[in-house]
Amino acid sequence: MPQKPVPNFDVIVIGGGVVGCAVMRRFALNGAKALLLERGEDILSGASKANSAILHTGFDAPPGSTEVACMQAGYAEYLEMHAALNLPVLETGALVVAWNDEQRAALDGIIAKAHENGVGDVQLVERDALRRAEPHLADSAIAAVSVPREFVIDPWSSPLAYLRQAVAAGAQYRFNAEVTGGEFDGKMWRLRTGQGEFNGRIVINCSGAQGDIVQGICTPPTFEIRPRKGQFLVYDKSASDLINAIILPVPTPTTKGVVLTKTIFGNLLLGPTAEEQDDRENATVDHDMLQGLIDTGTAMLPDLSDHPVTATYAGLRPATQFKDYQIKAEAGKNWIGVNGIRSTGLTAALGIAAYVEQLCAEHFTSFGPPVAPGFPTMPNLAQHLPRASQTGDGTEILCHCESVTRGDVERALTAEVPARSLGGLRRRTRVMMGRCNGFYCSARVAELTKGKLDRPLDGGDQT
Repeated sequence: MPQKPVPNFDVIVIGGGVVGCAVMRRFALNGAKALLLERGEDILSGASKANSAILHTGFDAPPGSTEVACMQAGYAEYLEMHAALNLPVLETGALVVAWNDEQRAALDGIIAKAHENGVGDVQLVERDALRRAEPHLADSAIAAVSVPREFVIDPWSSPLAYLRQAVAAGAQYRFNAEVTGGEFDGKMWRLRTGQGEFNGRIVINCSGAQGDIVQGICTPPTFEIRPRKGQFLVYDKSASDLINAIILPVPTPTTKGVVLTKTIFGNLLLGPTAEEQDDRENATVDHDMLQGLIDTGTAMLPDLSDHPVTATYAGLRPATQFKDYQIKAEAGKNWIGVNGIRSTGLTAALGIAAYVEQLCAEHFTSFGPPVAPGFPTMPNLAQHLPRASQTGDGTEILCHCESVTRGDVERALTAEVPARSLGGLRRRTRVMMGRCNGFYCSARVAELTKGKLDRPLDGGDQT
């Protein structure tokens, strides 16, 4: 029997997190024949599925860094195109709150850094004005820095929109396709995966927590991934009225600290923790650490004690020993490593994609002609905007906690990039993500998804 030919691509992107999806979109829209390889069952199977969903201005990023440049470019591009994709933005603004005299003394430096980064609309807010703006904060809040253009977005629909744009432009993707090795013949890479072999002229490594391992396929890495686990608490929707702005802490050299923020879905989010660990896979939650989070949140916002926690989750940020992103083209190897993208990746993704395209053109090749972008209308999951359950799609409400209709689920299962796992379906619709955690709707979801998911609903955890 003749061997099946190995498919050829201009660009192969390894890793289907938010950065990988944005990079795929960029190259596909610029005329490259592109392929995304993701080791998980769906996009966002790794670090990207667990974040605080904040669109950052870059006010506190290291001045002159690759990070701040990519964040601000990504921020601008997102705001320019989000409406065309029906991606929601909740314009909350943020307050960096000082809780003691030492933190109060650091606020002037935060303002100076923001100005250096070109974020000129930040300003100091003294105690009385802070109390008027956020009356539920604890009395120990003594001052803050206001950052008016920090917003909340949908962390899951955005990268899905990027991938859908790429697919509409002719790109392909493979899930359950972990890259296990590869060879470069001077012109073309041949990558080995769980879904077979693929040839690509250019390889772009966006593999997150596996970044240094995958980088070793090309060259010994000059960085080390040091996973940093962040645990989060999701409070019931009633708690979101306790704050108006995103409540940020005065950051430390190692972490931005614990954040209180509304979510685009109408809940209140508290987290993350920052826990260094060696394990690249273990993103489990820990009771004692979560109790510590509850205590921290209640100290900042005492009325939180009156509201239940409805969900917990954890994610691993692919930190390195360096403070800045590790994005580099490997000379003569047709390979670009995109590594060390920590908690700011959601904001920076589109800017990173533009930077990677620039590196590719400078070191290897450019592509073209560009493809006119399609703008798929993403389903709205935002609490503050009309949902299908409100406007009416002709189907019954399936998940009452999150107002998900049968039509929402059916559309997610048949879209251009359909959900093939329960985790993917949940992120596309919010079904089974409410206060009852699927207790009332899971049987109906199992019925609707029978034969349509890679693993049936009762086949174990698929988050």
